[in-house]
Amino acid sequence: MAKTKTSFFCQNCGSQFAKWQGQCTSCKEWNTIAEEIIQKAEKVSWKTSDSPTQRTSKPQKISEIEATSEARLNTLNKELNRVLGGGLVPGSLTLLGGEPGIGKSTLMLQIALQLPYKTLYVSGEESAQQIKMRAERIHPDSTNCYILTETKTQHIFRQIEANQPDIVIIDSIQTLHSDTIESSPGSISQIRESTTELIKFAKETATPVILIGHITKDGNIAGPKVLEHMVDTVLQFEGDRNHVYRILRAQKNRFGSTNELGIYEMQGNGLREVHNPSELLISKNKEDLSGTTIAATLEGMRPLMIEIQALVSSAVYGTPQRSTTGFNAKRLNMLLAVLEKRAGFKLGAKDVFLNVTGGITVDDPAIDLAVVAAVLSSNIDISIDKSMCFAAEIGLAGEVRPVPRIDQRIMEAEKLGFTSIIISKHCKLPKTNYKINIIGVTKVHDVVRHLFG
Repeated sequence: MAKTKTSFFCQNCGSQFAKWQGQCTSCKEWNTIAEEIIQKAEKVSWKTSDSPTQRTSKPQKISEIEATSEARLNTLNKELNRVLGGGLVPGSLTLLGGEPGIGKSTLMLQIALQLPYKTLYVSGEESAQQIKMRAERIHPDSTNCYILTETKTQHIFRQIEANQPDIVIIDSIQTLHSDTIESSPGSISQIRESTTELIKFAKETATPVILIGHITKDGNIAGPKVLEHMVDTVLQFEGDRNHVYRILRAQKNRFGSTNELGIYEMQGNGLREVHNPSELLISKNKEDLSGTTIAATLEGMRPLMIEIQALVSSAVYGTPQRSTTGFNAKRLNMLLAVLEKRAGFKLGAKDVFLNVTGGITVDDPAIDLAVVAAVLSSNIDISIDKSMCFAAEIGLAGEVRPVPRIDQRIMEAEKLGFTSIIISKHCKLPKTNYKINIIGVTKVHDVVRHLFG
């Protein structure tokens, strides 16, 4: 009888240790190291029986490999297709992470019910009756979706062999367990082993597999960090449960860009795709208010018009506060220093609060000019025309710098009915026949002079 092997793993980051210790040397967390059984018996393949469809590998010259153009599988969900790069790649493994209650299971069940392919939805967290209740609300007349409530990988693969699905969805990877590992479900060893078996299955049968994963209190996907290296695509589903909007981002994508963004609106009958997010991110308030500007930004290839709100007030306490939501706080401090040094505005003794509406986070430096305009508008309490938008970066010398793909930003502003846009004078425009009024500036002084006289 083979001796049972054990090892110690950090339950936070997945690092392995030869013996127990109080603090993990990798992530510096305390009391997260636990002993796990890593070998119980001889490992078996995911396949329970030999099949003529099973592939065998042998070395090939790269010049002799046939470049087969396997078509991606259309998910019929334009937002998911955009983030994935055009659809699901056959044989790929996709990991979807997000906070509890954000809508991961709802999104995957909705896609499984709408897919024109034979789909197996494996749930280790809900019963078949609970899933049926949600399915009745989302898409009651689906005929291609099969539900399996199982957590043991060997039983799942037996059902996969019997049903031969085109797509497999696992909800969630933390609930699966394999007979080859004696640790409890959700442990580092079980997650790694279950994922390895699913990867082997996906690559050998060219079946796309989607895994739903839990996240830790730090916002990282639970389990070993190697899990994210093993899969082909890592998607993050984020948003505030107090708001109806959800954002789908790609943190890793071997088959496409990681800059794309998908936006959904949570409704009673599921998640609705938002094809024009600019209209949702801009408030419908017609009243002129100071401290509010519109910025033209880009998320991947998608132009967005977002609303920037700023509030400048006298500091009540000794130290002025600098608070941001959806914007980098260090960058705000830099812009305030530029206004103080280059434009002569005395903001050092004032509280400054900045908010990007809609609950999204923006890293695009092209919103610098909109941030500066909003801060100045709130400081002198003069509103800015709501038909005007901004797209430029601010340098440390107070210069207004050009931003990439300015034509897309201008066309988006034009499409949404804005009458003027302020950009850098150094931008190279591909054409001159825009219907929107384009105002070019070179310094922050020029912006102040144009906006406030």
